[in-house]
Amino acid sequence: MHAHQNVQVTTTEHQVIAAFPTVGNAAFSAVERRVRDLCLRYADRLPFHGWHHVNFVRSKAAAFAAANGADVSVVQTAALVHDVNYLVRRNSPASAGRSLRMDVLAESGVDAETAKWIDEIVDEAEMCSRHRDISLEAQALSDADTLFKALPITPVMLAHRYLEENGLSLRALADKIVGEQSGIHDDGYYFYNPDAAATYSRWAMANLELWRCIQESVADPVVEDLLDAVAAVDAAAS
Repeated sequence: MHAHQNVQVTTTEHQVIAAFPTVGNAAFSAVERRVRDLCLRYADRLPFHGWHHVNFVRSKAAAFAAANGADVSVVQTAALVHDVNYLVRRNSPASAGRSLRMDVLAESGVDAETAKWIDEIVDEAEMCSRHRDISLEAQALSDADTLFKALPITPVMLAHRYLEENGLSLRALADKIVGEQSGIHDDGYYFYNPDAAATYSRWAMANLELWRCIQESVADPVVEDLLDAVAAVDAAAS
């Protein structure tokens, strides 16, 4: 149980009613400053998971946390550090960023118990391993991160950045998206927040169908030749 002196703890683990923020304003601001500085310093390594992504997820996660009764300060902080693993290793799981994540939290003044809780939330919310019964804090973070993936602009404006950042082929990305997201979508918890599900599920369905179509198309040898030709032109131009 992650209890703190400034919160009233319910009987369900991690579900708390905070009289004061579990992560204080000074600590939160310090985390925000450190993560933003890291994102800007290494922007060339984070064309997809840079500050634009982190700030979007933080803003949406705070709104989802306020709506579902989660600890907003903890969720916002988790959103800030949820993708630091991409600074550690390309195409890596959230757990790869644990050491850097804990360092950022400790250096920013977040107490050790809360930092451990935040790290657990980040792991719990990860797309590839999340399940129906994750904590309210993880639900809020997951919904915000999932919404970024489901935005209609993401495959148009940002997918190529993900390929570049993580060294993946289009086929590998299509396999990853369809493999990780189809079952969750079909089982009815692609979004945990009912309003998010009602508002954004159409986008999620369209996004998944697009990636299924991409997955099918790249299996055609002629399409594969086309992609190779486009890659060769890009390489020659760079």
